[in-house]
Amino acid sequence: MMKEITTPFTKDKVAELKAGDSVLISGTIYTARDAAHKRLIDQMNNGEELPFDLKDAIIYYVGPAPAKEGRVIGSAGPTTSYRMDSYTTPLLEKGLNGMIGKGKRSEEVIDSIKKHKAIYFAAVGGAAALISDRIKSVEIIAYDDLGTEAIRKIEVEKFPAIVVLDSEGNNLYVSEREKYRE
Repeated sequence: MMKEITTPFTKDKVAELKAGDSVLISGTIYTARDAAHKRLIDQMNNGEELPFDLKDAIIYYVGPAPAKEGRVIGSAGPTTSYRMDSYTTPLLEKGLNGMIGKGKRSEEVIDSIKKHKAIYFAAVGGAAALISDRIKSVEIIAYDDLGTEAIRKIEVEKFPAIVVLDSEGNNLYVSEREKYRE
């Protein structure tokens, strides 16, 4: 069954989702990749204000292609998530509740997701053009000099994702593989 959630992505919404759930996300989410994550951590370490409030936020790991005429954004497929692993725990400590990407996470990140009661969603790789149809508006809010890796505030409507790691540490990448070993 498909579940629909809206942002802000509060802890009560996090608690309702389990690994394997298919969701449609509506509301505001933020984009950030490797270089943007490094800058966020640098700003935190310098005691500077961040460009957006991490509390109850969702970050989508994506570097979208430039928009074609008549579109708000180009192809917007997920980036491999492990690239953000070294930056994830400090962001979860500041209130980040959701991340969207593709691929496995480190044990440190999995432990941190459980500790901070967050969720890791997977977006379907190879469906970048389809995903971009669910993005209704885009605004660059920080690090414009990073180009495609700048942080964007995006409004999404029924953005498709799958819960891969839930707040209890249930991991779809592990459970689904085990089914085929039996």
